[in-house]
Amino acid sequence: MSGRLALFRWSAALAALPGFPALQPHWNLSPGASLLLLRGVDDERRADLARWGLTPAWLTDLSRTPAHARAETLAEQPMFREAFRLRRGLVPINGFYEWRGVRKRPYWVGGEESLLYCAALWEVYPAGDREYLSLALVTRPAADLRRPLLLDAEGQRDWLAADTPASRLMALLQAPAPPLRERALAGLVNDPGLDGPECLTPA
Repeated sequence: MSGRLALFRWSAALAALPGFPALQPHWNLSPGASLLLLRGVDDERRADLARWGLTPAWLTDLSRTPAHARAETLAEQPMFREAFRLRRGLVPINGFYEWRGVRKRPYWVGGEESLLYCAALWEVYPAGDREYLSLALVTRPAADLRRPLLLDAEGQRDWLAADTPASRLMALLQAPAPPLRERALAGLVNDPGLDGPECLTPA
């Protein structure tokens, strides 16, 4: 499961989006952290911070905020189906971590481009006189693991567009993954409290 992400480098074009926050680089983001969320607002992209853990307004048990939504079932599940229809977003990352093998060695997985764009679902949660954004990453099977659903430029446009037909959205849930690069890492990233470039120390 893609339970750790990194965003430490981004483009000037991304930073120029409306709402782009005062963002700090991160090498080790876990569920519960704030992620950069891109949404379609008034026919343009907007960037905001959102908590990684989907929190619909009707949710009463805030210990149950899912970090992931399975691509195979999200269209039917009550937790996700309305957000899938109305509130789709993108999470830009430089890459993510996987743990494999009997001893769970960490691996860094990145793309040929500097940024990967993960499909996400988002919600607004009211708290007093403020509203907070939250999100879940859409995941798909990858051998015996699960990985984020990564979208190319055309897929990103269609995922964010409010008028994309349901048939196209369902097709995007099965979109082929882009080429990815992997490398084995030393165990430093195993510490969820470590959040620096040393997380990427090779094995």
